Amino acid sequence: MKKLALNLTDVTKTFQKDDGYITAVDKVNLQVEEGEMVTFLGPSGCGKTTTLRMVAGFELPTSGSITIRDQDMTNTPVNKRKIGFVFQNYALFPHMSVYNNVAYGLKARGEKDKDIKDKVKNALLLVGLKDTENRYPSQLSGGEQQRVALARVIVMEPNLLLMDEPLSNLDAKLRIHMRTEIRKLQKTLGITCLYVTHDQSEALSMADRIVVMNKGKVEQVGTAFEIYSNPQSLFVADFIGQANIMHLEVTSLKDEMIEVNTHNGGVFTARCIVPDHIDSSVENYKTGKEAALVIRPESITVIPYKGGEDSFNAVVSSSIFVGSHVEYELTLANNEVIKAFIPYTNKMRIFSEGEEVSFVIDPVNALFLPRKKKKS
Repeated sequence: MKKLALNLTDVTKTFQKDDGYITAVDKVNLQVEEGEMVTFLGPSGCGKTTTLRMVAGFELPTSGSITIRDQDMTNTPVNKRKIGFVFQNYALFPHMSVYNNVAYGLKARGEKDKDIKDKVKNALLLVGLKDTENRYPSQLSGGEQQRVALARVIVMEPNLLLMDEPLSNLDAKLRIHMRTEIRKLQKTLGITCLYVTHDQSEALSMADRIVVMNKGKVEQVGTAFEIYSNPQSLFVADFIGQANIMHLEVTSLKDEMIEVNTHNGGVFTARCIVPDHIDSSVENYKTGKEAALVIRPESITVIPYKGGEDSFNAVVSSSIFVGSHVEYELTLANNEVIKAFIPYTNKMRIFSEGEEVSFVIDPVNALFLPRKKKKS
């Protein structure tokens, strides 16, 4: 087992407001191994940046503990944590050359000039900025400025590399390129990295594990595959990628499988997930109650209308050809709308708006989650 680089235990942060207190981070528990890249993902205001700032020491927890490499750092000042932080706005000194920006921390630490020169040169080489030492931030592109910010951090050889939305100021194409470069650099250095983003594609493509947060709480921690294929809550299922969520009546429960009635009188069976400590507002699966069937649009097959009980029936309300696939919106008899993404092949039939169709769901790619209790 690898050594732990970071351990968060019941980390909580509350802020005082005019009308009382608000809990920004609520009892977050997380263990990060050495050399691991962990991404915090969630909507604005979910607590991911506040959590990162507490790890860095910019904010102190209201309660809980933060351990870095077996050392309790809960109340330790920022400059004693050996943390590298890459900010959203790069935070470069505009009046300093690239060399002096990268060397700044080393000089402040009192290292020898020769050592500083060698370390700066190596850091710039690692981020692909060879022979840029004498240029200034204003002479660099956004991507190059981001690389300088990275070099300035890694030259200090931190125990943890923290990154808060580092690519949000770049255009879409450059973002894709830079996230590949950052991941490559992180693997090369073997450095432990915490990365905050609201961009799903960044999180899914870069991280060893993803921490999905919502309203200050951790909804789920797992690999990209685990998060996408086995969401532990309706929030995760709906937030990650696209998902159809159908509420259907449970007719029987057996082991880890649920059987439900379909809208056209048929029966459908699929596996179910019983989340633990994810959301206290959900109730257990019960016969006669509704469960939420979660199915991804790419896991649905649309066929000509056949009726009967072994398929779902619907009307095509939208049909869009986008080159690689056809995107359908299918309206059920109860007015629920289901999305289906069908890979395009030569001579395949594309159904038109208003046409009656049936669709089939593969039970292997479907799962049930408990439906949230309705607020009274």
